[in-house]
Amino acid sequence: MTSRAPLRFPKDFIWGVSTSAYQIEGALHEDGRGPSIWDSFCRESGRVARGDTAELACDHYHRYREDVALIAGLGVGAYRFSIGWSRIQPDGTGAPTRKGLEFYSRLVDELLAHGISPMPTLYHWDLPQALQDAGGWLNRDTAERFAEFAQLVARLLGDRVPGWITHNETFEHTVLGHALGTHAPGLTLGLDSFTVVHHLLLSHGKAVQALRANLPPDAQVGIAQSMAPARPATDGGEDRSAAQLLHLLHERQHCEPLLLGRYPDELAALGLDLSAIRSGDLATIAQPLDFFGINYYNPNHVQATPPGSPVPLMEAEAPARYERTEMGWPIVPEGLTELLLDLRRRYREKLPPVVITENGTAIPDAIAAGGRVDDPRRVDYLDKHLHALRAAMDGGVDVRGYFVWSLLDNFEWAEGYRPRFGLVHVDYANQQRTPKASYHWYRDLIAAQR
Repeated sequence: MTSRAPLRFPKDFIWGVSTSAYQIEGALHEDGRGPSIWDSFCRESGRVARGDTAELACDHYHRYREDVALIAGLGVGAYRFSIGWSRIQPDGTGAPTRKGLEFYSRLVDELLAHGISPMPTLYHWDLPQALQDAGGWLNRDTAERFAEFAQLVARLLGDRVPGWITHNETFEHTVLGHALGTHAPGLTLGLDSFTVVHHLLLSHGKAVQALRANLPPDAQVGIAQSMAPARPATDGGEDRSAAQLLHLLHERQHCEPLLLGRYPDELAALGLDLSAIRSGDLATIAQPLDFFGINYYNPNHVQATPPGSPVPLMEAEAPARYERTEMGWPIVPEGLTELLLDLRRRYREKLPPVVITENGTAIPDAIAAGGRVDDPRRVDYLDKHLHALRAAMDGGVDVRGYFVWSLLDNFEWAEGYRPRFGLVHVDYANQQRTPKASYHWYRDLIAAQR
């Protein structure tokens, strides 16, 4: 590992870790929880690697106290988790389940008892199946149901939870779940998925309004969006145009409505069906935010497709000089600096304070003799990305916090259980948790900042 200068961050900088409900909770059939789109997706043959399901996952539903103790052991100030919609409202609407509400209330109380600030995400890709059966995010009514869900949860937890996130990664959920079909609900709409984009963003705006109406005035509300520089595979004009198109569809389409109150004009030129947009929608979407969450993993390398292809661009192989993660993603820490500086230039005073809500890497970890899990590559990854983050802050970007993905090894969606992102190793056979070397490194880093 290359020697680098010691990291220094402001004393009030928020250090945290992140998870999501579907990836860790398990207990899919307990206490009145209803089925979600991921339950259905996992039952379809060939959808998830090795036929893995989240039936047990990390059994966090029963082991949350043990997991909160692990979070407390890191010394972090905040924990980002998500609230399973169908655990609260089995059909996505109507009266909540008592035991579902009690679980998240207990979790919040356990975090607060350890001095950890809860930061729930209201939607991390696990739509109740009943809402999908009614059209899912293609149905405008789903945005109304999401606002009702936000109101319900705010009334339950608002007196104890200071920070809230509406959605996780509207771009990924649209593209993987509705354009390409590699994630739940498995639709293959291609560029006809704009209606999903719009209803997700509209539901965000309506949820912000519901949260503001039911939370104390000092509550912090934001969204977590994936961000990645788009880099052309070559210097050729067609590949550069492909990178510009990806930038339009990824960042600009999902950020400009939130921050500027408008969609990019170029969307109409693509021939997209924009009829889902109604009068007043953009004002609803552009609700003032207290922070802007950014999930960063790597730049996207892209190339043009041959004439006549059904899609105008495709993923390209990253240059061979980059080390890869177990997911095959290139490790490019400087991409985080580039991204943040570009966002500041692009949105200026419209960009709220930034929180890095996810950053981490999958490494093929294993428990060695003596019970240790040494993961120097993860330590190196986190260290390099924190230096890149510090460089962006030195360049004038207002960054208030950093959350590692993830606390635990977990169910990694269509990849199943093979990729391990956690600071804590999980033996899925017996659910034993073993903090990795990166856990201890992160703990010591946080302690040194104080």
